[in-house]
This record gives sequence, structure tokens and C-alpha cells, in this order.
Amino acid sequence: MKKWIISSIIYLAIVIVGYYTFDALYLEDHTASEHGSEHNTDAKETEEITESHTSHETDPEDEHMHGDEVKEENQVQITVKEDKNKIYLTLEDLSGNPVTDLEVNHEKLLHLIVVDNHLDQFFHLHPEETGPGQFEVDNKLEEGAYKAFVDIKPTNLEYEVQPIAFTVGNPTINEHVHGSLEVDENFEQTIDGNTVTMTTTPLVTNQAVTLTFDVHGAKLEPYLGAMGHVVILDEDAKQYLHVHPLEGEKPVFETQFSKPGTYKIWAEFQVDGKVTAYPFVIEVK
Repeated sequence: MKKWIISSIIYLAIVIVGYYTFDALYLEDHTASEHGSEHNTDAKETEEITESHTSHETDPEDEHMHGDEVKEENQVQITVKEDKNKIYLTLEDLSGNPVTDLEVNHEKLLHLIVVDNHLDQFFHLHPEETGPGQFEVDNKLEEGAYKAFVDIKPTNLEYEVQPIAFTVGNPTINEHVHGSLEVDENFEQTIDGNTVTMTTTPLVTNQAVTLTFDVHGAKLEPYLGAMGHVVILDEDAKQYLHVHPLEGEKPVFETQFSKPGTYKIWAEFQVDGKVTAYPFVIEVK
């Protein structure tokens, strides 16, 4: 009888110990599993947040790039045509409406700079307004290929002067537009008995460059509201600069070059009622 009771007690103890052991192991595994699921969920949420944050950082960059593209687009579209007697210019906005709101810039609404493809010929013209967005000027150009630079200041429209190719007559245009410009060994030009000498500060990019002209005693007269004008083109006639004097009566000009290369300068001065352009070729490093 005692043996049976003792056996029952031992059996019951084994069952109880086994139950608690199983329960402890099951709870540990279940807790670990739940913890792992929560950890995976947190990791997934963290990954989604990271991806969202990365996308947010990219969007402003895309907008910035798009903004640059819009800024670079001219909001004034210009066409240049010619016949035997006239050169015609048409100014329109991006919707095809005539551009009529222009600021007076050095006594004129529009300055038309024309050069031939060899950069040998230079013309500074002032077409007259004949209608809304319409200008014309007498055509005194010989047959050939030219580039026009229309210098205007439109109100409330983005505009940057860019070359506009056009032809006069029916010239034979070679693929090789022009030979390389030769840099001047000395910056002195004599035209019609008047001598002009140019001196410069170091000709380097992204720094202010001062151009000082000695007219050797000639009495300069105001021309378009200034004591001279300077037009500068690179040798491919793509980069255009129009510079005015720093001070009232001194032929001292300041500009800046964004790229190295060879440039041609035309310095325009008026003496005895006649305007003369003095050419110089420089190298910017």
C-alpha cells in the first residue's frame, strides 16, 4: 500500500515538473517570436522612412535643376530677316505675342550688333520700331553669312543675348566658318589718323578685368550716353559682352570672363561726330 502511494506521488511530481518545463520553454519561444516580428516590423518601417526621406531629398534637387533649365530659356523669341533694302526683326514671347515693353538702354530700345562669320566685320546698328514687336533698319551689309546679337532689356521677361545666324543674299557658306583668331602682340590700333592703345589687368577667368584705353589726346564725345562702348565676343561668336565705362569721362571699362579662350574686343569711341570701332584680340587664361 505504501509503495503504491509513493509511486503515485513520484508520478504526479514528474507530471507537474514536465508541465512547468514545457510551459516555460513554449513561452520563451513565443515571446522571442513575437519580439522578432516586432523587430522586423520596426526594421521595415525604418526602411520605408529612410526611402521616403531619400526621395524627399531628391525632389528639391530635381526642382532646382528644372528651375535652372527654365531660367536659361529665353522668354523672348527673335527672328532676323533681310532683303535688299532692310533688315527686319520680330520680337515675340513664348505664346507668340509681340514683345512691346522694353526699357530704354543707353538712349535706344534696341541695339543690334552684327558680325560676319570671320569676325572681320563689325556693325553696331539701331533699328527703329515700326509696329508692336517689329523693328527694321537699312541693310548695308554685303552678301555673306552673319550673326546678330539683339541687345534689349524687356520688362518682366527673362532674356539673355544669344547669337542669331542669318544670311544676306545667297552666299556660299563653307563648313569651316572662320579661322582661329590671332592674339595681338601689342594692343594699339590706328584708324583714320586716330590711335587708341589698350592696357589690361591680368586676363584671367572669374575675376574682374579692367580695360583702360588711351586715346592719345583725342577729344572723346558722348556716344549713346557714354564715353565709349566695348563689345566682346569669343572666337566662336557665342559669348557676348557689352560693357560701358566705369566713370563718366574716362574710357575705363570693367568686365569678367567665365571661360578661358581667345576673344575679340571692339572699343567704340566718337571723335568729331564720327564713331570708330577699334578691334583687339586677347587671350584669357
